[in-house]
Amino acid sequence: MSTKPFFHADQVGSLLRPQNLLDARLEWKAGKISRADLREVEDTAIAACVKMQEDLGLDAVTDGEFRRENWWIDFISAIDGIEISDPDTDNAFQQNPEHGGNYVPKNVLTTGKIGGGGTILIDDFDYLNRCTSKTAKVMIPSPSRIHFHGGRKAVSEDIYPSMDDFWSDIAALYQAEIAALEDHGCQYIQIDDPVLTYFLDDHLRANTASIGEDPDKLLGLYGDVINACISKRRADTQISIHLCRGNAQSQWIAEGSYDAMAAELFPRVNVDAWFLEYDDKRSGGFEPLRFMPDGTNVVLGLITTKTGKMEDPDEIRSRIDEAAKVVPLENLGLSPQCGFASIDIGNKIAFDEQSAKLGMMLKIAEDVWG
Repeated sequence: MSTKPFFHADQVGSLLRPQNLLDARLEWKAGKISRADLREVEDTAIAACVKMQEDLGLDAVTDGEFRRENWWIDFISAIDGIEISDPDTDNAFQQNPEHGGNYVPKNVLTTGKIGGGGTILIDDFDYLNRCTSKTAKVMIPSPSRIHFHGGRKAVSEDIYPSMDDFWSDIAALYQAEIAALEDHGCQYIQIDDPVLTYFLDDHLRANTASIGEDPDKLLGLYGDVINACISKRRADTQISIHLCRGNAQSQWIAEGSYDAMAAELFPRVNVDAWFLEYDDKRSGGFEPLRFMPDGTNVVLGLITTKTGKMEDPDEIRSRIDEAAKVVPLENLGLSPQCGFASIDIGNKIAFDEQSAKLGMMLKIAEDVWG
């Protein structure tokens, strides 16, 4: 029997930050407090966040991403050879028209040799693991986020005349980070990759082509790179991957069903579980799940973090039953479609609504799976 952790009720990872933590981060950025002072505030907030999760009954516990500005930038900016630059507003992606404005991603530039793996998340995991007797879950941004928005043009040709060497160094970095986490006792790692869903959206595919990349080839390449990054994981380490269509202050970026990627990507990427956004019609139906390999778990993101409105539990159960016609029920799970705070400001949802949604999720899972 597998010793890898899999829970029928799970979460993506980020949680609403308390106001004093947000204030402390601003004070640190302004130079009013030290990094050690900020970390002390983070430690206290994370301990309380862990208790909240345990009190609700969650088996997989995270630090809420309380030490991060957003889901990706802190990890990627800590990589040797990487620089973060202000975004080019000429390349803005169309944003959710209900909220107005455009999403303008920051640029990731590779200006030196990639390195530094094995040190980035270790202290954060160690503290989380000391705070809980449950399974401590770590979220890592996908390697696709290092490359996607700039493509080849954002990777120095002086440092990497061959992109094969670039991707080899990226894989080595992730392998070292995963191995270090495992050495410290981590058994549950999630790769966060909203970028993969951008290939489902015609507008974002056109953006990809505009920087000289072939979106069809790039999708397969990213799948292969993820495989290389996780190829040396231990037999008892659970590796999941989370896909959504953008999640910042209750806004979204992409739309499109999984049909356009399912046949190529679902059998290709060697993860144990897929966390898939399914909280509204932008995600399409469950038919693409037929391409999942036997034994692969699928965690259905049926509960939205974008609003505080509570879902109808009967409708959620009905959708689980529908998905079970494609994937065996024992290989299904339930979660929110994304985190509650992919950026530190968080979504437009209250703390009590966050707890209520997680509590409802746990109750539904208990009813369905026991």
